[in-house]
Amino acid sequence: MDFTLSEDHLALRDSARAFLSKEVKLEPYLKTVANEKPVERDGLWKEMQNLGWAGIVIPESYGGLGMSYIDLVMVVGETGRTLAPSGLFGTLAGAWAIERCGSEEQKQALLPQVAAGELSLALAVADPNGDVNGLSHGAVASKAGDGWAINGEKSFVVEAGSADKIVVMADVDGAPGFFIVDANAQGLAMERLDWRDITRHVSRISFKDVAAERLPQADGDSWLWIRDRLYLLLAAESAAGAEQVLDDAVAYAKERVAFGRPIGSYQSIKRDLAEVAGGNECAAAGVQYAAWALSEGTADASKAAAIAQSYASEQYCAATACNIQVFGAIGFTWEMKNHLYYKRARTNAELLGSAREQREQIVRILENEHKLSA
Repeated sequence: MDFTLSEDHLALRDSARAFLSKEVKLEPYLKTVANEKPVERDGLWKEMQNLGWAGIVIPESYGGLGMSYIDLVMVVGETGRTLAPSGLFGTLAGAWAIERCGSEEQKQALLPQVAAGELSLALAVADPNGDVNGLSHGAVASKAGDGWAINGEKSFVVEAGSADKIVVMADVDGAPGFFIVDANAQGLAMERLDWRDITRHVSRISFKDVAAERLPQADGDSWLWIRDRLYLLLAAESAAGAEQVLDDAVAYAKERVAFGRPIGSYQSIKRDLAEVAGGNECAAAGVQYAAWALSEGTADASKAAAIAQSYASEQYCAATACNIQVFGAIGFTWEMKNHLYYKRARTNAELLGSAREQREQIVRILENEHKLSA
């Protein structure tokens, strides 16, 4: 497998990097705690929408760019590298739910608005305890006249505060269904969680007879299809974030002098940085393979996505821990950005379940493959 990126891929990545490096400012977050007034970031998100990033993988028939998941990770990786605060994750998640589960009429009505930057979305899946496996929904949908009503609670909803509409996974007679609700609908209450990754807003949402529109094409595999793509998003963020914290640690190790020479000249520092560099290369390769597999619709795409997320999430945590150790005492201070990357790494590693859970999914996939080949 040739993982060499094309000139177009590199150009897309470099343009996203140049834009975000200029526009993303982390200084307002350095001394901000989770429950303080949110830092304004709507302007950055609007700029990202104007660049068409929300529509990169939306099919051209629905107004999108119809590009591949490889193209997508070029952009998403740079948002992870810079910790860009935006509604991109939630909007992509909601758009995939509509693409997978919506009727043709719903797709034609909503996806062009997403691609044009006119509609922001969020996806509410996790129950109040954070379970995202689809077995415990936390919300129940029932018929209400000619439509549907949702009652219950969802938690850990990424970027719900910037969403115009929210796609909700709710229980329908014991089976998972997907529904669209307006973010300002009557009976919907949203509470921003005391979430340590303050560059990413996460909310708890309660529903009391909230009017909803059902996405009628949902089936038992819908959430798995969506989850694979969310794995790719988090893995791409994590792999690029790990590269950034390694770059920062290397730069600091070259300039910080101890006992008369740069600390990067000491064997223990060089060894730790080399281990992170090797792990980062593996994480990047896993992300690129998963992006290719999802783009091509290969038989092992689901397995590749789980592998990428499980490995990249753990590698990001290891890279941020090493980064803080290299920086020493100053790396633990609020004035430095190290803690922001550490918090993003920890939340990326848990948002869709732990790496252990993803490895369990990989084992089950392998067991099924063995049964089919036996």
